[in-house]
Amino acid sequence: MTPPRSFIGTFAEFRWFARFKWRALVFLPPIVALLLLAVFPERYRAATSLTPADPESLGLSGTLGQLGAFNSVFGNQAAVEVAMRVAKSVAVREGVIKVAKLEQRLNQSNDLKLHRWLEDRVTIRSLRGGIISIEMSLADADLARTIVGAYVTETQSRLAEISRGQTAYKRDVLFKLTTDASDRLAKAQADFDNFRLRARYADPRSSMEAIGERVPKLEVAIKAKQVQIDAAREMFTDQNVMVKQLLAEMNTLQSQLAEAKTTDPRSSESVGRLVTQSSQLFKLERELGISKALYDSYMRYLQGTAVEDLTSTANMRVLEPPYVDTDRQYRLPALAGAIVLLLLWLAIEFYRLRPPVGALRYRELHADPQEA
Repeated sequence: MTPPRSFIGTFAEFRWFARFKWRALVFLPPIVALLLLAVFPERYRAATSLTPADPESLGLSGTLGQLGAFNSVFGNQAAVEVAMRVAKSVAVREGVIKVAKLEQRLNQSNDLKLHRWLEDRVTIRSLRGGIISIEMSLADADLARTIVGAYVTETQSRLAEISRGQTAYKRDVLFKLTTDASDRLAKAQADFDNFRLRARYADPRSSMEAIGERVPKLEVAIKAKQVQIDAAREMFTDQNVMVKQLLAEMNTLQSQLAEAKTTDPRSSESVGRLVTQSSQLFKLERELGISKALYDSYMRYLQGTAVEDLTSTANMRVLEPPYVDTDRQYRLPALAGAIVLLLLWLAIEFYRLRPPVGALRYRELHADPQEA
């Protein structure tokens, strides 16, 4: 029983492959054609590499932080992904078509076909270390380098446009917050000034501290006056002019102390009025302090948006300017096809030189009588 033939055996036993010249005629022309197609016309590889930039890498983080600008539109982790997505966007391709003048160079007015042409031929990929590579292979070296350079320029411009849009939105929000904080600060300052006018205090805090110290001072003065009265009574009677004067001064001090200790807020320079006014002063000073802090913070951040606009274009660092690779470029599909045909031809030749068991018997049974 003859074993079944393999795939190579089936090809090798074709009548067209019975002679070497026929096999060479079948395999040699396509192999040569594919090899020539893999080399000619010559292709040139244009490439560039870039990486997203941040304020720290540019040495601006401290300055931006002091001015209230942080320039963190996307965040550091997603910088590479965002840059790649922007580079592959339709807006960037439209800019590349205009900058490289592809409509005239390719003689193609259909925008959709131009977009497909760029999408098929330009490769944008990320490398290790947060590096983005943009490359393409084309028969025209100058056009390839121009297209790659246009991708870098348009990607930077698009990222800057996104950053400026985000900054403009933040500026509008901060402007509204700053306006509200300014109105709040003006109201707090007016309330504080009105309190000073009503209380007749140029410096309310110092004046209240002086009123608060009045009671202890009066108590000390009364004790000292009592000592003087006791000393005078040892020498004179109560009818003496000096003793009467000291007693009158004692009565005056005691009446002042009683008035100072009263809790009635309507009494001037009393404990009650001091407590009431100190509470009002605390609320007014707290509101004034908060209003000033909010206004200063919002104003600082609002000024920082101007710095963010200035640094919006510093979003990408070009590591390698667009260049044309010096290595010769080959068309891999054509080269792979030539290798496959060559291996198939060699396998058929080896099969005919060293056929497996039963192959010769199969040839004898199916041989052409005319050839015999």
